[in-house]
Amino acid sequence: MTEPDFLRSTRASYNAVATDYAERFRDELGAKPLDRALLAGFAELVRATGGGPVADVGCGTGRVTAHLHELGLAIFGVDLSPGMLAVARRTHPELRFDEGSMLALDLPDGALAGLVAWYSTIHIPTDLLPAVFTEFRRVLASGAQLLIAFQVGDEPLHLTDALGHSVSLDFHRRRPGHVAELLSRAGLPVRAQMLRERDDVGDFVEKTPQAFLLAGKPAELSAA
Repeated sequence: MTEPDFLRSTRASYNAVATDYAERFRDELGAKPLDRALLAGFAELVRATGGGPVADVGCGTGRVTAHLHELGLAIFGVDLSPGMLAVARRTHPELRFDEGSMLALDLPDGALAGLVAWYSTIHIPTDLLPAVFTEFRRVLASGAQLLIAFQVGDEPLHLTDALGHSVSLDFHRRRPGHVAELLSRAGLPVRAQMLRERDDVGDFVEKTPQAFLLAGKPAELSAA
């Protein structure tokens, strides 16, 4: 099967910026207490349902992977970009990082107790998002947790330059209600939503609101 153009351009773009991206966003989580609180809540929910393997899909340089590892999760990262993965493995040698695409995860059915897609579905064209969510459901175990973060909006943003490098990246901004509906159709009902308004203060300015959806695969009821 021919690889879609957007996967090739996304991989090449992140390969180009990997080292500078790691430096620029190394301390971002430390500046965002609400984001850390959501990640902590996700980790607690995973532990409460018995724990197990967790995947950070679109892990990039492994910032969130490492943070959730510190919160006690048995987590590993998956990313499309060998360049980003090289930085992740160098920075966090104690953790596992695999190359792969969220369109076809190299994981067995029901393998995961949790899955995080932290600003990684933003590069998926809207018409492919239902297939991605179906794939997420496939690899999640009964009762498993899912956390998704993305920018809010109606129009995509196309970048040709990032951190001083030539890139070709599309950022698909979406409405939380629409994403929640697609998740529900895929069998991943949303349990909680948070909308964080745009932030013009500090070192990590955000020009759009940010959305966070906590969903999950319903637990199967055992026969009486």
